[in-house]
Amino acid sequence: MDSPSDTSPSGQDPPEGGAARFEISRRQFVGASAAVGSLAAAAPLLAGCGTERGAEETTTVHLSINGQPRAIEVDNRTSLLDLLRERAGLPGTKKGCNQGACGACTIHLDGRRANSCLTLAVMHDGAEITTIEGLAEGDRLHPLQQAFVDEDGFQCGYCTPGQIMSGLGCIAEGHTSSRAEIREWMSGNICRCGAYTNIVTAIQHAAGRS
Repeated sequence: MDSPSDTSPSGQDPPEGGAARFEISRRQFVGASAAVGSLAAAAPLLAGCGTERGAEETTTVHLSINGQPRAIEVDNRTSLLDLLRERAGLPGTKKGCNQGACGACTIHLDGRRANSCLTLAVMHDGAEITTIEGLAEGDRLHPLQQAFVDEDGFQCGYCTPGQIMSGLGCIAEGHTSSRAEIREWMSGNICRCGAYTNIVTAIQHAAGRS
């Protein structure tokens, strides 16, 4: 009886010298070589298209940031948060969840509090923006900043800029009639250290409601 190595998978004897097996391997090799060659030839063209398109997708955004006029060129996909931190040199506004859920990136946009991670910079040409860096007057802290210090309204401090900017909005909107109301209107700002009680107290004091 023939051994398993003497027959092909079909049960028939292979041609002399194993030519069929060699021809299949050669066809596979030629096909694979052609596919790789096509990709290699197309790569420079694809790379060139990507570079050219990327150069076209930028816009110069004109903003008033903390009272100073700024003209900043950004990729059209840049969030307002990334413009402030990476292009305007204002890292006080923090990047937390980057999904609008934690409030660490809260700024004032045309006088209203907003999550800067949720909006594109190019959508706000001509806007007036206030960040945490724009609150103090020299070495004199804003009253709400001072209240956070006096009432221990922070521990690690990472969420504090967003808490303060949102707290100012809460005061301006008239939502400080009670501690419960402050908690409700500050619920979009997360403090992982759990300093909520002192944050509410700081906002009350800044609003003149001890």
